[in-house]
Amino acid sequence: MPWLDIVFLGDSYEYCYKLIGYRIKKYRLDKKISQQKLAEILDVSNVYVSKIERGVTKVNLETLSKISTILEVDLNLIITGIDKDASDYLEVELLEMLQQCSPERKKKILEIVKSLIDF
Repeated sequence: MPWLDIVFLGDSYEYCYKLIGYRIKKYRLDKKISQQKLAEILDVSNVYVSKIERGVTKVNLETLSKISTILEVDLNLIITGIDKDASDYLEVELLEMLQQCSPERKKKILEIVKSLIDF
């Protein structure tokens, strides 16, 4: 999966869980569902939902599947952030990842991108 291959960022799987949590929160807010309501439907605590959304806890595939069903979002989209039906899916994924980075990390990424393309 493309989001697992973020070697140059120096992060582990923790970064992936933060992205997944970010996406879950985004889709939950789009549906106007509170953390409390999502927790009730999932039969978990709202603290657990908060931890998922912040990427501070690992979430299993079964729970992710339930969340995708509740939020009416494709599971692949929650996990990878890629909507292959969208013409600009690569740009959206890159922007989403960059939004989660510190200014210092963005500078490092820019240096790498510049080295990969002739600027």
